Amino acid sequence: MKILGIDIGGSAVKGAPVDTKTGRLLAERHRIATDRKLSPQEMAATIKQLAAHFNWTGPIGIGFPGVIHGPRITTSANLHKGFIGCDAVKLFAKATGCRVALVNDADAAGLAEVHFGAGRGITGTILLLTLGTGVGSALFCNGRLYQNSEMGHLPIRGKSAERFVSAAAKDRRKLSYKEWGKELRDYIGTLENILWPERIIIGGGVSKDY
Repeated sequence: MKILGIDIGGSAVKGAPVDTKTGRLLAERHRIATDRKLSPQEMAATIKQLAAHFNWTGPIGIGFPGVIHGPRITTSANLHKGFIGCDAVKLFAKATGCRVALVNDADAAGLAEVHFGAGRGITGTILLLTLGTGVGSALFCNGRLYQNSEMGHLPIRGKSAERFVSAAAKDRRKLSYKEWGKELRDYIGTLENILWPERIIIGGGVSKDY
């Protein structure tokens, strides 16, 4: 099956057609930068633009950085607050004229890793962390996804962990990789002590930086 996969992030919206049987991209990824927090209507227009770039009329799968319940977005920590309570499936389907499925962005990344990447063939517990504007997470046990795990909001010093260990936090706090790595190590150590996963996978753009 071929779908258009779209990732909504804090600084850009990216997408490419994907073969869901192999996990292969069928065209070069297209990226649209966002220099501010787009409203739901503005985001719908951006997704329409992305679909038009590929002349896409088939199904679309969208990853969103927040808690997803059915077609609705429940939290929007790093994007426009207007998304909270929004029926994003209906909004994006109307904008594109396509069938739309919505999932937490880290859960989508985790599913890709379990089926095609570093988590393939691993039994037991797998934890994926995505480091970007925030910290996303996907948690699997024996191949089953526990949706909306949101480990990025584990409290550290009274605040969400992503305030200290996200890639954006590293830049905002002007930390060296060594300084940031120490905080990230402690955070991952805490998760390991709670979950005892067989594998921890680190994703997000920062995974290519060092």
